[in-house]
Amino acid sequence: MSTQRTLSVNEKITLYRDGFIVLKGAVRRELVDRARERMKRATKDEDLGPSSEMTDLVNASDVTPVLREVMGEFDPPSRCQVGVIKKAEPADFFNSLGYRDRDQPYFGAQVHMDGLLTIQVPQELQSGSDQEIYDRYIASGPKGDLGRSADVMGHNMVPLFQDPEMTLGMGSFTAFVFVCLNDQMKPGSGQTVLLKGAHHVTEKFLNWQREQANTMGPEGPGWPRLNHDAPNRCGLVYLPEAVREEFIDGSSLTTPDGIQWPEPTQVLMEAGDACIAVFHLPHSGSRNEFGTESRKNIIFRIRNKKRQPNHVATGLSDHPDRGQMGEWLNYESDNNPWERSKDALCDQWAEWQGMQDIVKEMRGR
Repeated sequence: MSTQRTLSVNEKITLYRDGFIVLKGAVRRELVDRARERMKRATKDEDLGPSSEMTDLVNASDVTPVLREVMGEFDPPSRCQVGVIKKAEPADFFNSLGYRDRDQPYFGAQVHMDGLLTIQVPQELQSGSDQEIYDRYIASGPKGDLGRSADVMGHNMVPLFQDPEMTLGMGSFTAFVFVCLNDQMKPGSGQTVLLKGAHHVTEKFLNWQREQANTMGPEGPGWPRLNHDAPNRCGLVYLPEAVREEFIDGSSLTTPDGIQWPEPTQVLMEAGDACIAVFHLPHSGSRNEFGTESRKNIIFRIRNKKRQPNHVATGLSDHPDRGQMGEWLNYESDNNPWERSKDALCDQWAEWQGMQDIVKEMRGR
């Protein structure tokens, strides 16, 4: 008689402590093979996100019973992000942080929280005042020059702000799932990287922001949108300095300007492994210098159903309080989605129903 897979107590403690856990062999080989074959058949620019070969990596695998037990009910994913990173050598282009790719340590990792606007980074040194650079940057998004507005969208289709009052500069959900489709056991193979344990620090910082001004995310207290000291004078601040400095020590690598960068953990996985991580955990893709093929991770963003029971979260969006393209959604008169999301950002474990005993125990130690 088969039993559904769940997390052990020790695995839940690991999830609480580190912010992520790898489920070895969570996805059956035939599901991995179907997904890889579908990718081979894809036509140029085809969107594979809605295909059953991709969504079955969660919907028809051990990931679903594990998530339901440890987190709670969620909408079965109907879309996902197909995360392919081709083999590449260090290059000269400016990354989203405003640094040359070749100069960014840890295989070019740009560690960030999710749900943040990203507009294509300028590839030339910016001139003018900080305000002029900011104005030009947000005007270069796909919707053009709207001024500083919650209708401004990034090229990643994340709004500048989630709410009309512009008090919430980030989207959010509950859990990441990264499903691995090829061998990523050697560092430098394009792996997802995670800043282990940083979810505790990001939660503390977001609580501080809310206490200061009820304005959270970039452009809230202690978190400027842009870094004008970056080499191109227009680098995104993907992590507030108060979080970054908690993970820097004497061994931290630097860019040529002497700035130290936190060293993330490379998530080493084989085909069929799945990584579950909490939303609050900073993460990044990384450069695929040493892999034998393109890195293939299928990424799902899962939200506990109780946050917005009347709205479907597809599994793709990192800003599900708005439409995928930034559309304004309709909510009940007594339902303020921005405040609900602020509550979730300030208490990340509230949406992990199967973790409550572990959280209570660990917080009490």
